[in-house]
Amino acid sequence: MARALRIARYGLYTTDPNPRVGCVLVRDGEIVGEGWHERAGEAHAEIHALAQAGERARGATAYVTLEPCCHHGRTPPCTDALIAAGVARVVAAMVDPNPKVGGEGLARLKAAGITVESGLMQAEAEALNHGFIMRMRHGRPYVRCKLAMSLDGRTAMANGESKWITSQTARHDVHRLRARSSAIMTGAGTVLADDPALTVRLDGSDQVQGIRQPLRVVLDTHLRTPPQARLLDAPGRALIVTASRNQELHDRLARDNVTVVTLPEAAPAHPALAALVHPWTSQNGGIDLPAVMRHLAAQQINEVLLEAGPVLNGAMLRAGLIDELIIYMAPHLMGDAARGLFHLPGLGSMDQRIALDILDIRAVGKDWRITASVVSHTKWDK
Repeated sequence: MARALRIARYGLYTTDPNPRVGCVLVRDGEIVGEGWHERAGEAHAEIHALAQAGERARGATAYVTLEPCCHHGRTPPCTDALIAAGVARVVAAMVDPNPKVGGEGLARLKAAGITVESGLMQAEAEALNHGFIMRMRHGRPYVRCKLAMSLDGRTAMANGESKWITSQTARHDVHRLRARSSAIMTGAGTVLADDPALTVRLDGSDQVQGIRQPLRVVLDTHLRTPPQARLLDAPGRALIVTASRNQELHDRLARDNVTVVTLPEAAPAHPALAALVHPWTSQNGGIDLPAVMRHLAAQQINEVLLEAGPVLNGAMLRAGLIDELIIYMAPHLMGDAARGLFHLPGLGSMDQRIALDILDIRAVGKDWRITASVVSHTKWDK
């Protein structure tokens, strides 16, 4: 199963919106076939492994990182192929969270006389497909928030200058993070201040094949994005999400590769928080962030990389919509006047802290990359 998980990662940048899956066939203690899902619409991992094994698949054990599918999509059911090949045993790392499968694949194999097991290295399998699992179970993408900061937690100087906080090595690492994402999301303020392209830029030395450009998403309450913004003309597709119904502004931005969509306004802020509202949760036409996530999930977006300023970062965190933080920390100080990571007004006591679980810390060039999951959100609304 460890081998199956390792080869499943070969599809890290290419399977979207499908999950990354690996399969290893073993007979008499010997690997006779293996494969991974390479691209949506193409053969699944089990089919590649069976093709490699040929007749040696009969009586073998299939170790697969996700329960085999049992429904007709763009490809036939993998359960049928495993049964036809005469596989004797199937071990799945996890049950498929897709309601079209959800245990039915293993049940069909069992009904055909195949021994089935599940749960082996389940945590590792889930970590490979956080986004797919989140979308299937909760109807929203998995959100990673990428941040670059100084040692004293600052993301930009007081005048907005931020190029460059981290080293070229760290910035290169970010492009690999972008490459695995379904979408990169930012706010209109970042577009106006930095004019980012929000594209994946990797060269041949990265050994990453078949990269597609993630969907670029801009949350723009009042449609302030300029028509000449770089991200609108960059390769791939862009989505502008707004609360504005001004058709003239919509038409100014829409083009073949750019979609402008109007989503519901956010619910009015609690009266006690009236002085703390900001454009994303305001009482006068902010964007409903959970609605944004539901819309992205409907577009089969599994993983969102949030690259934004402190206001949108803070709003997403407060809304409980950030699952993981990727923080690149540079070895320098930027001072008290510089800008922080999150705009989180109203935290006044220690019990309102937002708890994090540090998952990984490692050196990336001269910088440090900290990966943390969000354990709890603020209590200031309680």
